[in-house]
Amino acid sequence: MLIDLQTARQRRADLRAAQQTLVLTNGHFDLLHVGHLDYLEKARALGDALWVGLNGDASTRRLKGAGRPLVPAVERARLLAALEPVSAAVIFEDDTAIALIETLQPDIYVKGGDYAAKFLPERSTVEAYGGRVVLIDYLPDHSTSRLIERIKALP
Repeated sequence: MLIDLQTARQRRADLRAAQQTLVLTNGHFDLLHVGHLDYLEKARALGDALWVGLNGDASTRRLKGAGRPLVPAVERARLLAALEPVSAAVIFEDDTAIALIETLQPDIYVKGGDYAAKFLPERSTVEAYGGRVVLIDYLPDHSTSRLIERIKALP
């Protein structure tokens, strides 16, 4: 389901009261593909609920460049929310998920394994309240950028 931040706050309180583990990840998820699904399935296996923070259109444009996103945020959110591993999707417009994490304080924050070799701006926020950061390896050769390259290369 697609929820706004206020609803997310309320549902987060419900999860805490029920002593359920919230897993949060975030990203653009432009052109949904099997690599995304694999990643989300692995993330969901870590807790009772998986919420996806989805970069909104303006944020995606700033971070990915002109022409992106290919799919509007509301449509990307609907697609994500329809996937079995995803309990909820929340659209946010910041360039990082720091404010979203500060608000929701997930038990586990998940990002792709590529962050093992680069700076993860959200890490200190998660660790400051006692949350855990988990890095999940991507399926090799499955990325939106690679998919776009393949589409552009079609005759």
